[in-house]
Amino acid sequence: MAKTFMGVRLRSLRAERGMTQLALAHALGLSPSYVNQLEQDQRPFTVSVLLKIHRLLGVDIQQFSEDEEARVLAQLSDALAAVPGAPGVPQPELREVAAKLPHLAQAILALHRRHAEDVQRLEALSARLGDSRAEGEDWAAAPLRQMPFEAVRDFFFAHRNYFDALDRAAEAWALEARAQGAALSDWLAQRLRSLHAVHVQRTERDAQGSLRSYDAASRTLLLSAQLAPGQQAFQMATQLALLEMETLIDDCLATATWQDEATRRLARIGLAHYTAGALVLPYGEFLQAAQTLRHDIDRLARQFGVGFETVCHRLSTLQRPGAPGVPFFFIRVDRAGNISKRQSATHFHFSKTGGTCPLWNVYEAFAQPGRILPQLASMPDGRTYLWVARSISHAGAGWGTPGKMFSIGLGCDVQHAERLVYSAGMDLRSSHAATPIGMGCKVCERGACPQRAFPFVGKPLLVNENAQGFVPYAAMEGHAS
Repeated sequence: MAKTFMGVRLRSLRAERGMTQLALAHALGLSPSYVNQLEQDQRPFTVSVLLKIHRLLGVDIQQFSEDEEARVLAQLSDALAAVPGAPGVPQPELREVAAKLPHLAQAILALHRRHAEDVQRLEALSARLGDSRAEGEDWAAAPLRQMPFEAVRDFFFAHRNYFDALDRAAEAWALEARAQGAALSDWLAQRLRSLHAVHVQRTERDAQGSLRSYDAASRTLLLSAQLAPGQQAFQMATQLALLEMETLIDDCLATATWQDEATRRLARIGLAHYTAGALVLPYGEFLQAAQTLRHDIDRLARQFGVGFETVCHRLSTLQRPGAPGVPFFFIRVDRAGNISKRQSATHFHFSKTGGTCPLWNVYEAFAQPGRILPQLASMPDGRTYLWVARSISHAGAGWGTPGKMFSIGLGCDVQHAERLVYSAGMDLRSSHAATPIGMGCKVCERGACPQRAFPFVGKPLLVNENAQGFVPYAAMEGHAS
């Protein structure tokens, strides 16, 4: 564990509980001078000290982790970049705020959210000025909502993409199915039929691209005949979770405040999908296989009878307390750069401002269909990651019907890279071996990037004549655009 200096946080926690420095030292079994040095950032927090703080104060030691600091730093950068006219704040200063003044950081983020809400309210009012106003309608007080899928993403992100109760219940199902000696899809079909009177039917009909359709009146679950056995099991497990794990799912949903019922229903489906993935790829067995095979995605896919994307998605959820896997980040993009899935088990923050980086290997994967492309990539904050990307495609239902193509990216911090087969032959300790990427041009400070599409909004960039003629907007004042 890296040494951390978080004296301000410790002082804040002590003040919140009305404890003197002497009382805290006595309760922790440390000398007053040692606690004073901790609070003054003259001594590092060791693992044993953090555990004592956790037991005494009942706080999540994640508050003292470098991963949490990196997450807040990325959010601060994103927030400032999204505010027009905001003065540029150097990364070292933001890092100080994220590391030593967490309450101030959260206050800044809260102000940013309020600012974004005000902007949305003004845009909504502007769009409706020409409409007839209903009697008694207060436009200014109208509630502002995220897109439902964005709210659900934030919900999963807040839980580090892991739900312990659902994961363990699904693993128990998997053990029960194995004990009966039946194929998982057969066990699921039989359980749906015997306990819930639900009959599973395969159909060639294309219900507007739907892979699973449930008719509650006839208690019939229709599955697309195009699905492979592992995919059929996943869809049946999703339906079984909705029918049989309603209480556990509701408990998970109760940890958040939902803006409307439609968003809550979408989150419910997301949790059912999570449970299905945990059943098809049970935690203990899958984690052991991943570690044994050094996270070779293709070999894991063959062993468990699922696809590349399913394996990557499951790898990003292995954060069980006491038995965590590699903390991965998972992303799915299309050719146009739209991010349709993104999950993070740790600190990596996907920017909502400025798109993503064209130097990222998730885009190169489209040019080399079916090939796995590893990449060492460094971020502007100095952190380096190992990314693995591959394109996947799904054919259309028949002649003349369009198919689908995505790029899947799976990444982790370089400190975990040696645990992945894809790091073979890489110089993991050389900063020059990594491709410099960013979270998006508007929040990226790299001034000499040849692929920069927009200037960094935090401060003016120097003109780079070699960057394909790019001239920062700040240098174009007074000229026709």
